[in-house]
Amino acid sequence: MIEVLFADSEAASMKAAKSTVIYSKVDGPTAVFIAGKKRPPEKEHSGWLKGSASDVVCFGYRLDIGDIQKDIESHYRKNLIFSLLNMEMGEEAQDYVDCFMQMQQLRIYLEDGEAIRIWYSDAPYSRCGLYHLCNILNCYENEIHLVKLPEYEVRGKNIVYYKNWGEVAAEEFAVFLSGERILSKEEIQMYAFLWNDLVEDNSPLRAMVNGKMIGVPENFYDFMIFNRLTTKPIKECRLIGDIIGHNQANIGDWWFAKRIQHFIEEGLIKVLEDAETPYARLICLANQ
Repeated sequence: MIEVLFADSEAASMKAAKSTVIYSKVDGPTAVFIAGKKRPPEKEHSGWLKGSASDVVCFGYRLDIGDIQKDIESHYRKNLIFSLLNMEMGEEAQDYVDCFMQMQQLRIYLEDGEAIRIWYSDAPYSRCGLYHLCNILNCYENEIHLVKLPEYEVRGKNIVYYKNWGEVAAEEFAVFLSGERILSKEEIQMYAFLWNDLVEDNSPLRAMVNGKMIGVPENFYDFMIFNRLTTKPIKECRLIGDIIGHNQANIGDWWFAKRIQHFIEEGLIKVLEDAETPYARLICLANQ
């Protein structure tokens, strides 16, 4: 079973969930080396998935941002993601982009007739990834499985809330297989139709509004920045953390970093103390 996820962090966790390890077993005078799964997790609500890390494909194109009328394998898409990640990672960003844009590998699996299991959530990048992927799956007859991340899970007396699969630990993925289902051909066509609607609209951003994925303007999330930023100095990383935590925003921190940089250039935000990385800058609301 090929596992498809829509961001690097969740794909990395899935690879850990499916990884095999080599361990030794002493049988009388003979030491035997066996390939097998890790030890079962000791905590509740956990387990490992069958297979290996090579079964995981990261469809990490962040299709909730930017022009989606351009080919997602084009230099435009790669450069867009690189420009966002570069604010956080610097020179490592280019290699990082290359490692999670795996369309060619996915097509190989599809052409080989492999069954595909898609792990998606209501995070805009994930929903857009699902819709676009279904536009591709329209041309194939592979068996497609779907696992949606629930809004929350009840664990004893506690309720655990989720925004995306990146918040799920590697040993917890197996628990969600109880919600797995087969995706029908009609559903694939429906999601492909929704993708084509988004492409036709081609807004700068896409977001979930009242349970529907729609195109929105580039300034859609800007109010979150100015609701938290004052004339009191604050580290940029702290501000972004506060924004995401307070609003439960389902867009990457790099987007807020991009918009903060835009408002610095516009003179609406002031840099009090610069740093090698934007996240370490000391900033505040500029006096108007």
